Amino acid sequence: MSADKMATTASANGAGPVNEGKDTLSPEDLSELLAAGTKEVHEKAENTQFVKDFLKGRIRKELFKLGAVALYYTYTAMEEEIERNKDHPHFAPLYFPTELHRREALARDLEYFYGPDWQSEVSCSPAAQRYVDRIHEVGQEDPVLLVSHAYTRYMGDLSGGQVLKKVAQRAMKLPPTGEGLEFYTFDGIHSAKEFKQLYRSRMNVLVLDGDTKKRLVAEAVKAFQFNMEVFDELEEIGKTIQEEVLDAGMPVHGAMGGDIGKCPYYSAKMAAAGGSEYACQLAMAVLRHPTGQVLCAALAAALAGFAAWYLM
Repeated sequence: MSADKMATTASANGAGPVNEGKDTLSPEDLSELLAAGTKEVHEKAENTQFVKDFLKGRIRKELFKLGAVALYYTYTAMEEEIERNKDHPHFAPLYFPTELHRREALARDLEYFYGPDWQSEVSCSPAAQRYVDRIHEVGQEDPVLLVSHAYTRYMGDLSGGQVLKKVAQRAMKLPPTGEGLEFYTFDGIHSAKEFKQLYRSRMNVLVLDGDTKKRLVAEAVKAFQFNMEVFDELEEIGKTIQEEVLDAGMPVHGAMGGDIGKCPYYSAKMAAAGGSEYACQLAMAVLRHPTGQVLCAALAAALAGFAAWYLM
């Protein structure tokens, strides 16, 4: 689907016409301000223990299910407020229900994991409830701030979320047909890259003063912090769950016989830090081994996913 076609679809959804021909970005563009303003907290979120374990494929199925429950309540709140404010001038251009909304997909995931009576089996956790309360607060009292919450969640889902989908499917041996992972599947979007470009262009033409842009950046930082609180809560719950930890993602250092240098992820970090000669030698050694080839392919996919987020 081309960006022009998606723009037509969005207009039909009520977003209205907007100039999407701008091909250069300004430091004052909202998308650039949000990316720069959330970079530090985004890195912190990526480095929470829960996310690091997830990327390594060390996923406790029970925690994954609880994470889906937290997402269900979060997206239910956000999409309720989006519907309430779909005609608001500061949100209408970003109204893409067919392409982006996740509540129904999450409901199908929860039915897969918990069965047909899943609604009686789940409840909103304290950390998720704080997130939900904030979303309702801004939706009812300061709707422009919904832009920050939508940006933080949906753009992340279209970037690094696609990497997490592959890791989760492999680690938990979920069906290749996608059951349990519909949250990560955007049937209404053919090209995530083109859609993100369209979404950024819509953000950048919102008529906002400097103070409002600052408030949007601050709210996006809060959104990341709410997500980190959910991650930390899941990590604490995980300490009380006795369940086999699956390991089908990136290798942990302990599995390398104590030699951190054998980890392809470490090799990549060394290269980024300037240890190019060492990294090249190590990479060649790893690539000569079939398992190493598979691991490096997975690493490349993960790094691409996170690069996509930062270039958003």
